[in-house]
Amino acid sequence: MSLAITPAIPAGTLSASAQPSIPSHDRELLLRPWESDDATILQRAFQDPSIRRWHTHHVSSPGEARDWIASSHRSWQQEQAAQWAVTRVGGEVVGRVALRWMDLLHGLAECAYWVLPHARGTGVAPRALAGLAAWALDEAGFHRLELAHAVDNEASCRVATKSGFALEGTRRSAHLRLDGWHDMHLHARVLGDS
Repeated sequence: MSLAITPAIPAGTLSASAQPSIPSHDRELLLRPWESDDATILQRAFQDPSIRRWHTHHVSSPGEARDWIASSHRSWQQEQAAQWAVTRVGGEVVGRVALRWMDLLHGLAECAYWVLPHARGTGVAPRALAGLAAWALDEAGFHRLELAHAVDNEASCRVATKSGFALEGTRRSAHLRLDGWHDMHLHARVLGDS
């Protein structure tokens, strides 16, 4: 069956080149693809109670961390998702941003992020998310980026708002976590939003 619309991002567009590194607007952060040497940092991140609380998947061994990194590279090549390590000038990993899933036909993707405990409260998450959004909307060809977080995760709500993601509503009982079902705020940023 043929498509009635032209894909927003033709298949093969992203995977035709290596996953890019993306600087934040202030150039103090760099979003770069995860590297195998990051496995220890990735595993340590998922030991943090806050990261574990708000994320469904956990990384609990060096082998799982290496598999997660390898999987992130395959996901880019398959144009299904993209993961970046957030680094400070000098290379220190301080967090993660991602397009958790990508729908190239409709130019739609869902963003996700976390920040390591020692870097929280320093503006890392909003700057990284804004940098990712600018690349995705202005360069990669996405039309709409969504972001969902548990209603109880007030810090994530602040990050979304600071990064230009408008609150659009609440998805009731939408995500299952270890402590049960959570209502989720839905935020979005659309091409042309200021």
